[in-house]
Amino acid sequence: MRRILVLLQFVISFTVFSQINEKRIILLDLDTNQPIDEAVVLVLKTKQVLMTNAEGTVVFEIKGGSNLKVTHSSYLPITIKWASLNQPENIFYLKSKLNTLDDIVITNKDPQEIIKDLVNNSTKTLNVPARLKVYSREFFKLNGDYAYFNDGLINFQLYKDQKKVKSVLLLEQNRSFGLVDDDISSDLLGYNLNSMMEKYYVFSVLRPLLDDKIRKKYNFIVKVNTLNQDYNNIIATPIPDEKSKELLDDFKIVYDVKRKLIIEVTAVISPEALAAVEENTAKGAKNIIKSKFKTNYRADFENYYLVSSNEEINYSVNTGNEIKNIEILNNLVTTNFNIQNFTYKDSQVFKDKTLFNAKNSILTEYWNFSGLTPTAKELEIINKISK
Repeated sequence: MRRILVLLQFVISFTVFSQINEKRIILLDLDTNQPIDEAVVLVLKTKQVLMTNAEGTVVFEIKGGSNLKVTHSSYLPITIKWASLNQPENIFYLKSKLNTLDDIVITNKDPQEIIKDLVNNSTKTLNVPARLKVYSREFFKLNGDYAYFNDGLINFQLYKDQKKVKSVLLLEQNRSFGLVDDDISSDLLGYNLNSMMEKYYVFSVLRPLLDDKIRKKYNFIVKVNTLNQDYNNIIATPIPDEKSKELLDDFKIVYDVKRKLIIEVTAVISPEALAAVEENTAKGAKNIIKSKFKTNYRADFENYYLVSSNEEINYSVNTGNEIKNIEILNNLVTTNFNIQNFTYKDSQVFKDKTLFNAKNSILTEYWNFSGLTPTAKELEIINKISK
C-alpha cells in the first residue's frame, strides 16, 4: 500500500511539473503608469526572448517554471521570480533611468567619427555565424483599409561570405489572409526578408552618416547626449537644402558607453522633409508619405545580436488609372538565438521576397506565443481580415 502511495505522489508531482503554464505579464512605467513597449523579457530557463507590445503585454507558455529577466534601454532591469506570477494578469513596474538633464557629451572626437567607430565595432562584435528563430508579422493597407496580413516563424542562418553578412531562410510555419487587387503587383508587397537581416547586421541604414560622398553633399547636425549611466544617445538631423530633392532621415542611435556597441537605431523622415519635396505625378511614380525604421540589439556577456525590428512605410503610387495609397507595417522579433548552425536541404530554403507568395503552413498556434503578443486592436484587424 505504501509503494502505491509513493508511486501516486510521484505521478502527481511529475504531472504538475510537466504541465504547460500560460502566463501574461504587463509592464508599466512606475511614475506615469503608462504601458512600456519594446521591453525585452528573457525566459531564463529556455532562453526564449519576448518583447512587450504597445499595451506593455507579453504572453508565453512554458513547461514547469522559470524566472524572467526584463531589460529596456530607458529603464532599470528587473528579475521576476516565477512564484510571483500567480495572477491571470501579472503587473510589474519599471523605474526610468533616463537622464532628465540632457547633458552634452564633451569629446575631442568628431561625432560622425564616433558613429563610424560604433558601426565598425558593432559589426565585428555581432555573432556571425549564428542562428535566429524569428517571428515575422506584416500588415498591408490599401487606400486606408487593412487588406492583407501575414505572419510566420522563420529560421535565419547568418554567415559571412567574403566579409559580407549573408542569410539563409527556412520557413517553419506561416499564415496569410486577405486579397490585394491586380493593379498592385506582388513585388510591392512587404519587405524583402532575404535582405532585411543582412542590412541589419551591417547597419546600412546609417550609410548617409558614414559615406563621404553623401556627407559632402548633405550636412547633418550631430549631437551626443548622456541617456543614462549605461547609454549615450546620438541625434543626427539633416540640414534642409532647398536644391535637394532627396529625402533624408532624422537619426537616433543609442549605444553602450563601455562596450561601444549600438543598442538601438531609429530613422524617421520628418514631416518637414516630406513637405519640402515636390510630388512626382508620372505613371508608376512613388511618393513617400511616411517612413519609419527601428532596430533593437541585445548585448549580454557573451552574445550580441538583433532582437527586433520595426519598419513602416506609407506611399502613394500612380498605377495609370488612379492614385493608390499603400502602407506596410513589418515587425520582426528574435524569439531564440543560437550560435550553432542548422542543417538543411536546398529545397527547404525560402528564396522568395516576402511571405505573400508562401502557402499557408500551420502546425501549431505559434502566433499566440510568438514573442510579440498582438494588441486588442491588432487582434481585431487580424480576425476581420481572416474572415
